[in-house]
Amino acid sequence: MTRTRTAALALASAAILLAGCAPNQTSSGGAADGGSKKVFFLLPNATTTRFEERDAPAFKKYMQQMSPGTDVEVLNAQGDPDKQQNQVNDAITQGASAIVLVSADANLASGSLRTAAQAKVPVILYEHDAVGGPVTAQIAFNATQVGEEQGKEAAALIDKMPGQGLAIARVKGNPGEYGTNQYEAGQDKYLQPLIDSGKIKVVCDKNITNWDPVQGQSFAEDCLTKENNKVDLFVTMNDGLAGGIVAALTSQNLVGKIPVTGGQDANLDAVQFVAEGKLDNTVFKNLDTQAKTAAEVTTSVIKGQGVPKNLVNGTLDNKFMKVPTVFLPVQNMTKDNLNVVVDAGFYTWKQICQGAENADVCKQHGA
Repeated sequence: MTRTRTAALALASAAILLAGCAPNQTSSGGAADGGSKKVFFLLPNATTTRFEERDAPAFKKYMQQMSPGTDVEVLNAQGDPDKQQNQVNDAITQGASAIVLVSADANLASGSLRTAAQAKVPVILYEHDAVGGPVTAQIAFNATQVGEEQGKEAAALIDKMPGQGLAIARVKGNPGEYGTNQYEAGQDKYLQPLIDSGKIKVVCDKNITNWDPVQGQSFAEDCLTKENNKVDLFVTMNDGLAGGIVAALTSQNLVGKIPVTGGQDANLDAVQFVAEGKLDNTVFKNLDTQAKTAAEVTTSVIKGQGVPKNLVNGTLDNKFMKVPTVFLPVQNMTKDNLNVVVDAGFYTWKQICQGAENADVCKQHGA
């Protein structure tokens, strides 16, 4: 077969698949046959606690407001891509009007995407990417900006440290994810020049499968042992991994002595760590805004109105297509601006300062 004919067949196949999940299509259980609508919100794991604790309840709340009567079912793959594939199949069998997917493994999601496309069930990606198949839309925080905020904060801490050859440990996220890759690229914008100049030396470096805090803690403990506790800074990528590192430092009576930076998500325990000085920062992502935006996109799609053009502000290449994407902004947060989450209504000072009443920032706010 000639290369030209092969390419033509590939394009034809792609066109068929794309038509199968076009935003204006409805699934067999949707409005097309007059049945009640059902949306499945598929979560990747339980180790990143935000998805069950914050995202899922908020998404259900906003779906109820925007699409009353639509049934939202939340399922968790518990870090198992095969289980998530089965959940996609079950959702289709149950007549899903749409699937909102937080992929358990972006690189193993193509089967799910193609299966949904063939069943004419639109897939809306939430936070995580998913490669190799048709997607209707994606709602994500700007991952590159997250990494840049983390790298900038790490560089600021390093700049205050005297000497050359400072020992840096990097505890990174789930390997192969778009987010992980972008966080690293953003961090490297600030860290690579410091590596090149000899200011820092990366002595420990590992990606942690499924962002598992327990694995992150184990790696941090191994790093401390290998380096005889002579690590100047831990740089990570989310709050769960940061918590694992803090636990490792606590066991060696080093918490607060070796800085930890690179938190992300503004989980309550991470915000408390920031207040106490156990964690330098967390990148605040307004999860309520993300859930609300996802609900708005999902509602429009299941009503046959497609993805709202006024929300889309970019695309992500998932190796099959350029996915229309709603990018949401982020903000770095240290003990100097913890009021950001209070002002946003996420937590009260009383919640943040529970058990940390003697922290300076808590005394300042009378908590």
